[in-house]
Amino acid sequence: MNTLELLCAGKLAGTQRLKLACGLAEFPREIFDLADTLEILDLSGNALSTLPDDLPRLHKLRILFCSDNQFTALPAVLGQCAQLAMVGFKANQIRTVSGAALPLALRWLILTDNQIEELPADIGRCAQLQKLMLAGNRLPALPPAMAACTRLELLRISANQLTVLPAWLLTLPKLSWLAYAGNPFCENTGVTAFSAPPLASIHWDHLTLQHQLGEGASGVIHQAQWRRRAGVQQVAVKLFKGEVTSDGLPQSEMRACISAGAHAHLIPVLGTVPDHPAGVRGMVMPLIDPAFRNLAGPPSLDSCTRDIYATDTTFELATVMRMALAIASAARHLHAQGLMHGDLYAHNILHAGHGRALLGDFGAASFLAPQDRQQTLALQRLEVRAFACVLEELLERCCAGADARPTMAALVKLKTACLQELTSARPLFSEVEQVLTKLVRSHQELPSEAATAS
Repeated sequence: MNTLELLCAGKLAGTQRLKLACGLAEFPREIFDLADTLEILDLSGNALSTLPDDLPRLHKLRILFCSDNQFTALPAVLGQCAQLAMVGFKANQIRTVSGAALPLALRWLILTDNQIEELPADIGRCAQLQKLMLAGNRLPALPPAMAACTRLELLRISANQLTVLPAWLLTLPKLSWLAYAGNPFCENTGVTAFSAPPLASIHWDHLTLQHQLGEGASGVIHQAQWRRRAGVQQVAVKLFKGEVTSDGLPQSEMRACISAGAHAHLIPVLGTVPDHPAGVRGMVMPLIDPAFRNLAGPPSLDSCTRDIYATDTTFELATVMRMALAIASAARHLHAQGLMHGDLYAHNILHAGHGRALLGDFGAASFLAPQDRQQTLALQRLEVRAFACVLEELLERCCAGADARPTMAALVKLKTACLQELTSARPLFSEVEQVLTKLVRSHQELPSEAATAS
């Protein structure tokens, strides 16, 4: 029996999580039989256009996914669901969002890839809001009332119709991860004025895809063989999934990767694929040493904005400092190139012990406006807070003896400075890099310096 049949037969009593993707055109009333236990409901991939008026009967419902359906408006009934904290309506046909549709407990709202032209001022009442995904809509502006969303940490507004990046946005005390590429103001203000160096065009018929190496929001990465005159080279090929991702546009990511330039802690781009038979965009990169692995996993439904580490993860102090220095150096380089990474997270960092680290995934990258120095500095300091979150996570998992207390105290002081709610008081990455460089050198001079790191 499939899940719907089990539900209708009353065999899912006590279920806390339910997923139904079977072409539903109407909300199955049998779901209400789970009202006393159901917390997570996933109805993505159906043909739904409405939800029942008595949805609040699911009084324990915390998370609702209705992506890839046929909604034209965010259902107003959602606002009556007292426990609802995460709402996902990606890739529908939503044009209108009423204030009544926003639950007061909302922490995470996903409205990517719709047709929304306006957000209600009532969004300012969502005091718990931490994560807001709006890429791929038609928004010409953000409501000033959003300035009251002081817990907002991650915002995706790429690929909309924004004519300006609001100044109040850059004063939000906790905003750390921002993507805004693909808006009219990016073109009108010269945000994309940094010219990318020319790259090779690598023809599809010169590539032989092998096994999959990984998958992210914007695309799938495969190991591949690249046949060239000098011989066969093992490479990594990233094929983008579609026209709009949760972070923004594939072409924006490609432009950012190319413009990032060379740095010891970034993954270079060898070329682009201009002639995929299905019209898919692609990039070719060097194959990374398999010793490198993701520093952490992406946030969970419960953690919302913070990455998930394996429970037994620990790091030597030397590793923490070197890794932090590597990422700060890479971020400083990107800012100097006129780029903001937009997704500076541990799950986008590869590490291979001894503090070796690479910062990847430019899906949320955006160009800075060189002529607007005040805005540029504010954006750079916004990303410094993202770095501080990673540093905080590393320090929480750091093994250090009593003799390392002064160094640990210095790292905590740096983290605290980078987390300041007054954005203008945070240091820039050039200052962060200088502090970490001095700490690494001082630590290396200690007789007790450990020769190995996790």
